[in-house]
Amino acid sequence: MAKELYVGHLPYETTPDDLRRLFSVAGTVTSVHIITDSATGKSKGCGYVRMAAEEQLKEAIDCLDGALVENMTITVSIANPPKQTKPTGRGTNNARPGSRRDRARKKQ
Repeated sequence: MAKELYVGHLPYETTPDDLRRLFSVAGTVTSVHIITDSATGKSKGCGYVRMAAEEQLKEAIDCLDGALVENMTITVSIANPPKQTKPTGRGTNNARPGSRRDRARKKQ
């Protein structure tokens, strides 16, 4: 089962070390990732924490969900698995039968 937590409503100044220290009260933290804006590099106020064991996830949720961190109430929950993306077909010349592109491809 999952060993990753989603952490929301983090203060923007929170560092990965801060998050690691905060979650270490519930057990062994194996990794921390704070989501940042790709253009500015600034925190988006959320992140992910991986714990060593399933029991530690539950302990972290019980202890830290709703906790006050620098005047912000954080949320802690089990992270949803990443969505599988479907191939768009772009660049593969997948034309619908009878379309202009399909007819142009047949002429070649």
